[in-house]
Amino acid sequence: MAHPVRTRERVIDLLCAGLSLRDAGLAVGASRQAAWRWWAQGGRMELEFAHGRRGGLVGPVPAEVPGRGPVRRALSSEDRAVIAAGVRHGLSCAEIGVAIGRDKSVVSREVRRNASTNGEYHGAVAHRAAAHRRRRPKSFKLLENPGLCRRIETWMDQGWSPRLIAQMLAAEHRADPANHPADHTGWVSHETIYQALYVQTRGGLRADLHRQLSLKRRQRVPRARDRRASSPYQEAFTISQRPPEVADRAVPGHWEGDLIVGPESKSAIGTLVERSTRFTILLHLPGSHDANTVAEAMIAEMGHLPEHLRRSITWDRGTELADYARIQVALNTKLFFADPHSPWQRGTNENTNRLLRHWFAKGTDLSVHTPEDLRRVAATLNARPRPTLDLQTPAMRLNTLLTAA
Repeated sequence: MAHPVRTRERVIDLLCAGLSLRDAGLAVGASRQAAWRWWAQGGRMELEFAHGRRGGLVGPVPAEVPGRGPVRRALSSEDRAVIAAGVRHGLSCAEIGVAIGRDKSVVSREVRRNASTNGEYHGAVAHRAAAHRRRRPKSFKLLENPGLCRRIETWMDQGWSPRLIAQMLAAEHRADPANHPADHTGWVSHETIYQALYVQTRGGLRADLHRQLSLKRRQRVPRARDRRASSPYQEAFTISQRPPEVADRAVPGHWEGDLIVGPESKSAIGTLVERSTRFTILLHLPGSHDANTVAEAMIAEMGHLPEHLRRSITWDRGTELADYARIQVALNTKLFFADPHSPWQRGTNENTNRLLRHWFAKGTDLSVHTPEDLRRVAATLNARPRPTLDLQTPAMRLNTLLTAA
């Protein structure tokens, strides 16, 4: 015989009050199996074990988070009961919010977070679930998921940043939610990865994996630390002379460039990155990175591009580009210089150089890399998904421009 909805809701209330499945079923004239089926059909959280048998929800709902004092502005059990009644009667989130004195976004978020998989919202269950999530200390997710740790290690060995890894995991979850758990056990934030790298006792990742980060740091550096360095660059042109179309990245063909240098500036590699596609070109500078060598390398590499893809180049104020007039004539382009001590004016290139340090580590001799090495690294970086390109690759974007041309 079919039991009415009120009977099933009464069983859920009794389970949340701490009764066992057997006692909750007996109270409404149903079997233990029926009580468990009603609970499971709603996608409820796991019932805890009491005295060796699967029973009800053990323990009271905590009034405060351990170590943090009373929970401020948290929804109470009465609030959630009103929300449940409003949902059953078809009220909007705004109407329910007025009834409990909260904004409609609070109600919407509460229903979305604590509703069961079949869309039902029960106040007592939601209150229990919220209290369960607030319990501290929480177990560290990566310690419980060695398979996820291995995936993160593989990506980081390929030069991926923790932020990119987190975004790719989230994208996989959105693309195929049916094969990913609803509790996000296969999905971590970039902050979780950084904590595993810098606090090894919370880890699950290899102890040496921090070396794959672009800056190779063993520990974090406070933001307040002064990291400015003196610059030998002389006054040249100003970046304000660039046309406005460069800033919004709407028109392709505008590049940013600089050098990454080895110890004591005895070796260097030239880097050029296109602002709209993030496509990277590396300049091989064997033995020297004076103005003549840099100019010849830049003309040789960029000369293969169509004219509409070399509209301008923005460079740091370095003496290595003293022969900029020859570059402008040979490439039929315009060359602009950033202001002194202003690396953010070439932010795309600065970010790219940080990524390149995965292959060209600081403190290493860069002259040992052959032109083939540079082409391989550039191809790898250009095949890397970029969040700023909606997880497309620079190579895909540049190929689209070349095809359209």
